[in-house]
Amino acid sequence: MQKQATFIFLLLLMTLFCASCLPVETAPLPASPLFTETPVPLTFLAATPTLTPFQPLPPTATLTPTATIRPVATRVLIVSIDGLRPDAIANAPMPVLDGIMQGGAYTLQAQTVLPPYTLPAHASMLTGLCPSQHGVTWDTYTPSKGVAQGVDIFDLAHELGLKTVMVVSKDKLRQVTDSKNLDVFRSVASSDDTAAKVAVAEIAKGFDLMFVHLDDVDVAGHDYDWSSPKYLEAARRADQALSTLIIALETAGLRDDTLMIVTADHAGAGTNHLEDDPEIITIPWILSGVGIRPMVINEPVSIVDTAATAAWILNIPLPLEWAGYPVTEAFGIPSDPRPVPRCP
Repeated sequence: MQKQATFIFLLLLMTLFCASCLPVETAPLPASPLFTETPVPLTFLAATPTLTPFQPLPPTATLTPTATIRPVATRVLIVSIDGLRPDAIANAPMPVLDGIMQGGAYTLQAQTVLPPYTLPAHASMLTGLCPSQHGVTWDTYTPSKGVAQGVDIFDLAHELGLKTVMVVSKDKLRQVTDSKNLDVFRSVASSDDTAAKVAVAEIAKGFDLMFVHLDDVDVAGHDYDWSSPKYLEAARRADQALSTLIIALETAGLRDDTLMIVTADHAGAGTNHLEDDPEIITIPWILSGVGIRPMVINEPVSIVDTAATAAWILNIPLPLEWAGYPVTEAFGIPSDPRPVPRCP
């Protein structure tokens, strides 16, 4: 009887031991904190108590390069500060733009196209094409010449059903894209403050791709010289307009999943921007928003990369003829080699 009890006891122990050997279903690993379906909070730094500083990603974070990875941003806001020299950001100073730079990815050595005029440069900025491709070499509003040739970022976005908005301070920018590509077009021949207020109203209505053009800086450069106190004063006004746009994104609840690209069409020297001069063709290029790695971009950046980066962020396939390349290293993803210069 004692042997039988012992046998039963050993049998029970073996049963319990084998049960512990059965496979157990493990919980899935948590998703990457960098690119998830849930937007990662984004904050911009601005000269106002309502805005909080951008929180950089931890230095130990890593990304696996893959063609399918995209930032969680769902919209893009491109802001062009017409005629902005890179050194004006510190000299003015422009604390809002400087704060965006420090929390984002940027270069103060980006290059515009030749000729370095407002209309051809903006055409390249938004078509991703060189002037020899888009054909815009004039710089006055001339409706008889039509619009930039080729497929531009607004064309692609609108075809996919995205809401496209353009707010400009110069009528000639109508010739950058066909009007049928725009859900909203507003021309505001006034101050940067007024243009920003018009843009704020459109931000409140929602958008997928928006372009805002500010031109006080360019006007001051032509009127007073690109190194004058009046020019730097205009740069400070543009900085305040930029703050207005950022606050509008926050108020509309769009800030956390918006990618902002801030750049210029050209710089200037003396009272003009007519030639192939480093002081004229070198522009700032700043990318700020969710998923950005705070960094100084060391790879060469061209104005044509603006459209390409916006398209990449919006998951829009890039036309093969585009000269621009997405600046993906700003997200920790190596970029393809880029030819220099992009538009010879």
